[in-house]
Amino acid sequence: MGARKLSMAGKRLPNWALHLSRAPTNLLADVKDDAKRPARRIALPDEVNVKRLRTEAGMSQAEFARAFCINPITLREWEQGRGKPDATTRVCLTVIAKKRETVLDALAS
Repeated sequence: MGARKLSMAGKRLPNWALHLSRAPTNLLADVKDDAKRPARRIALPDEVNVKRLRTEAGMSQAEFARAFCINPITLREWEQGRGKPDATTRVCLTVIAKKRETVLDALAS
């Protein structure tokens, strides 16, 4: 679809509207592209030793909670075994365990 077809009363659409109008086509291209990539097997750990992760990072509970946007009370509960992170949080903690500095850099920007 060209900009001429996507006009209102002879005026060109703003860039955001053009991008939005092309979204279905771009999405389809992404899906086709993904079909060419090999599938990855994801191994999500059942448990994450949050206290070990935090101590290996050399951070206090308050520092770790603040750095990774975790409620300090929730962090304490996990470390004391009175709760456990859900699947999504375990994914995030696994990434933090492997690439902590990258995560910190990403959150800082």
